[in-house]
Amino acid sequence: MTFTLHDLEARVHERAAASPETSYTRKLIDKGVTHCAKKLGEEAVETALAAVTEDREHLIAEAADLLYHLLVVLEVRGVKLADVEAALAARTNQSGLEEKAARKRV
Repeated sequence: MTFTLHDLEARVHERAAASPETSYTRKLIDKGVTHCAKKLGEEAVETALAAVTEDREHLIAEAADLLYHLLVVLEVRGVKLADVEAALAARTNQSGLEEKAARKRV
């Protein structure tokens, strides 16, 4: 069985509409975007740490958590995975170095 990021996005969207008594996703969303973003950051750090341990299964598990929490944040902000894919596609017209140099500095 193939399970894609689009499948996960649909599941997050579905669970966002569920009751907080039955949905972890809904509980996260009810705590607000700041909480969801904090969880995303925690998962990013855990994924980075797992990457340096050379434990493949741990890295896979943490990467799965990271992708889930990213999709929760996107859901809260009303951003579709297709929007992110479009941004990535637009970047393929130039090298990564060119794209990075062209970004506005804040």
